[in-house]
Amino acid sequence: MTTSQKHFFDLKLPLGSLLAGYGVLLIAYGIWGDATIYEKSLGINVNLVWGAVLLVVGGLFLLAVWIRRTPRS
Repeated sequence: MTTSQKHFFDLKLPLGSLLAGYGVLLIAYGIWGDATIYEKSLGINVNLVWGAVLLVVGGLFLLAVWIRRTPRS
């Protein structure tokens, strides 16, 4: 391992955690929030949809961290 690889800061863990956390919050608000606010968006629960997108993207970042940290044989 070279010196530059030892000091490399991996942004996948904090970014994945942040996106997944925001995704969970948006999904919760989409499920338990006031449904009348979705009249302007043609009845589409935008918070639920984008919360799911953020959760999936954050999960992919966290999966990449987990795969990278598992020992390879």
